[in-house]
Amino acid sequence: MTPRQLTSGLYRRLLHNVYADPGLEADHRLHAVAASLVMPSAAVLGGRSAAAWWGAPFASPADAVVVLVPEGSSWRGPRGIRAHRTPLAPSDIVSIDGTRVTGPLRTAWDVATLETVPDAVAMLDAMVRTGHLDLPTAVADLAQSHGRWRASRVEKVLPLVDGRSQSPPESWVRVACVRAGLPVPTPQFVVVEGGEFLGVVDLAWQEARVIVEYEGAYHFDGLQIVKDDARYARLVAAGWRVIRLGAADLRDMEAVVRRIREALRSTAPTV
Repeated sequence: MTPRQLTSGLYRRLLHNVYADPGLEADHRLHAVAASLVMPSAAVLGGRSAAAWWGAPFASPADAVVVLVPEGSSWRGPRGIRAHRTPLAPSDIVSIDGTRVTGPLRTAWDVATLETVPDAVAMLDAMVRTGHLDLPTAVADLAQSHGRWRASRVEKVLPLVDGRSQSPPESWVRVACVRAGLPVPTPQFVVVEGGEFLGVVDLAWQEARVIVEYEGAYHFDGLQIVKDDARYARLVAAGWRVIRLGAADLRDMEAVVRRIREALRSTAPTV
């Protein structure tokens, strides 16, 4: 294959001198594999990029690929790569189909230290939910990490992790509520009234009988709208207050928290 063939438009350019078949899905993981081809031999994919291998493929194709390089390395990588210099132990690294990525425990640590708290919790929720991360092991690792870089940040993240959450928006709303001082909601709560199953809801405050449901794009299908309306009507008839959220609502999380706080106050004056 000649350079002219590569640059003719028949192949997708991922990084400088790295091209891919246009038939491959151009997700973040593909970009991460491309980065692994140009990074130093001692480097490793980490953080949110490594999380794509451990049940949390939430980074977008536009996000920079996270590469961890040993201390003392001056490599910065081409555009599209975010390099971090950090101590790396052999036990931190695994090879999957020839690609070096951090293992689940090290990935969890780096996600907790490099991402915002809401995003970190969403990724770790997914890693726990999919069975790639054992939360008690991560907590035990933290207990033995006094003095380690940004351990205090990890201490803030791990107590918020709950593998029952099924999507990043659920995690973000839950984290916002807890950090605002609201009672901790139950993710994926099974609602049964009088022996009748009414559904599984995203977040619930059982004592206050308040429910939060996040409605993704598929909820706006015509048939799904009818099903959702009927389900919510049954919940309201059973005495539950339902707060429905969409993507636009999450742009103002403070307003979301206010809505939930007001709902909780109307049924539980101690909030």
